[in-house]
Amino acid sequence: MRLSVQHITHYSYAEPAWDSFNELRLRPSDDYRQTLLNFELRINPRSVLRSRRDYYGNLMQSFHVAEEHTSLSIEMNAAVVTYAIPNPSSTSATTLPELRNRFFEFLAPTERVPLNQNWFNTFGAAQLEPSYELVTYLDNLNHYLHERFEYKPDSTDVNTPLSVFAEQNQGVCQDYAHAMLAICRSAGIPCRYVSGYVHANPGGDETLLGAEGSHAWVEVFLPGSGWVGYDPTNGVMVNEAHVKIGVGRDYDDIPPVKGLRRGGGGSKLDVTVRVRQLNNDTD
Repeated sequence: MRLSVQHITHYSYAEPAWDSFNELRLRPSDDYRQTLLNFELRINPRSVLRSRRDYYGNLMQSFHVAEEHTSLSIEMNAAVVTYAIPNPSSTSATTLPELRNRFFEFLAPTERVPLNQNWFNTFGAAQLEPSYELVTYLDNLNHYLHERFEYKPDSTDVNTPLSVFAEQNQGVCQDYAHAMLAICRSAGIPCRYVSGYVHANPGGDETLLGAEGSHAWVEVFLPGSGWVGYDPTNGVMVNEAHVKIGVGRDYDDIPPVKGLRRGGGGSKLDVTVRVRQLNNDTD
């Protein structure tokens, strides 16, 4: 599937700001399930972009606005081709102990995904038994979380604890992803947070949630299949409608835009995301 993505972030400040330092993780990845056709970033005020790979291999771009400014705009435009991938191979839960040392960082607790409580009980999810087949268990968990919670934009923010999401029974894609990470890590299944985008209407009667902004899902490592994507917000496996940016342990490792500044006073943030299907080479 050929998709275009536009992501515009605009900050307005009540007073002049200066010394604005920013990190961007907005460039779609170029890997086995998608090819990046083009990518463009526009920054206003104009700034010099610097690029490097972070610890998890994601492309991170940074810039500094030294002069005073009352607004900051970051516009990303990209086009990708995504591919269908085969279903994961069946594998037993008995293979998990072999993965502990190799994937320790994707099994360990983080600030956003603490493991100091029984998440199976908190979310009412089934525990993983040694006799279970992993793909079936993950499919069931993915569907369960989709049905368990109500997707409601603006009902939570980036600082909402996972326990609050469990209590209020509604949230956004970030919350669903963190919930699945908590359950999988509690079960000893290596898993990582994925940042990206999703096309709302990839075809037929299907409508996918989370297309109005950056989207988030989970990748689980399955022996024999590698990293496999699950989207608990929609209760589906990751497919051609998903555009991947990068991965980390949780949201804190892969925020689309992160920065700090001097001055500015109060600020207003507006974010616009558009994901569109391209039908031919002229689109």
